[in-house]
Formats: sequence, structure tokens, C-alpha cells
Amino acid sequence: MPELNVSDYLRKHIRTVPDWPVPGVQFRDITPLLQDPQVFRVMVDAFVHRYMDPAMRPDVVAGLDARGFILGSVIAYELTVGFVPIRKKGKLPFRTVEQTYELEYGSATVELHTDAVQPGQKVLLVDDLIATGGTMMAGLQLLKKLGAEVLEGCAIVDLPELGGSAKLRAAGLPLFTLVDFAGH
Repeated sequence: MPELNVSDYLRKHIRTVPDWPVPGVQFRDITPLLQDPQVFRVMVDAFVHRYMDPAMRPDVVAGLDARGFILGSVIAYELTVGFVPIRKKGKLPFRTVEQTYELEYGSATVELHTDAVQPGQKVLLVDDLIATGGTMMAGLQLLKKLGAEVLEGCAIVDLPELGGSAKLRAAGLPLFTLVDFAGH
């Protein structure tokens, strides 16, 4: 039996929705990856096997609101480490630190509980997709404010043409993604 190319396999299950949310955008919809239990397992296992390596093993997984919660919590469970959510402003009930970042039209703010990570803890930062990199950069900055060491940022999809992955790497964040969609 030929070896499975995980990237090609997952790419076949990502739905492209043209002109959503605005005309000209090719939206990469990851929900079909979650709906099929075999595809979901292949995707999760690809991340889990990477982070089982002692050199890459985090102390905690941080997931970005909201689809980063889905993937990040499952990875944390499989690695037997804790999970912390990085939420949109106003959603966390305890003391928080916040980070504002720029969007195409305006800005947004994400927050993290002040006790979510401890100084020196190794953290894996998870989201579903890297586009402009703003959300992941804000998450990185929040974790650093609390003294954490961010081992790597990971996502299912990278849209390199939008410049986010290059921006994140330039900021010193190593990245791991399973599927790249260059161009449209």
C-alpha cells in the first residue's frame, strides 16, 4: 500500500467557497475535515505525532478563538497536557491580559487569563488557518507577556500569498502547517 500523503489527503477534504464572505475571496472551509471521523483522525494524528517528540512537546496548548479551540483542545487531550483558550475580548471571566491587532477594516482584541500559563512554560499555539497572521501574532504577544516560551505556531491551512506566515516567521515564531494554498 502506498504511503499516505497527509497534505494531499486533507486538501481533498477542504471545501473552497468562492466569493465568501466578500466577492473575490476564496474561503477555505475546514468543516469537512471535522465531519468525517477518519479525516479528522488523520489530521489530529499528524499534529499529535509531531508534538510527541520530546524536543517539540509542549507543557500546554493555547488555542485561538474559535476554531483553534477545536483542534487545540484535541491535541492537548492526546498529549495529556493542559489547554488554554485565547478568546475575543469580553469572553473570559477572570483577570486578563489583552492584545489588540489590526484587521483589514478596523481592529480586534484577544485576551488570555493572567494565570493561563506560567513563566517558562513551553506552549504550542494553535489555529485553523494562517491568513494575514494578525490573530496568531496577537496570541504570541499575549503568551510572551506572561513569560511563556512559544515552541511553535501550528495550523491546518496556510495562505502564504496573504503574508501572514512570512510575518510570523520574521517575528521569530516557527510554524507548522499541513496544507498550503498558494494563489487562488
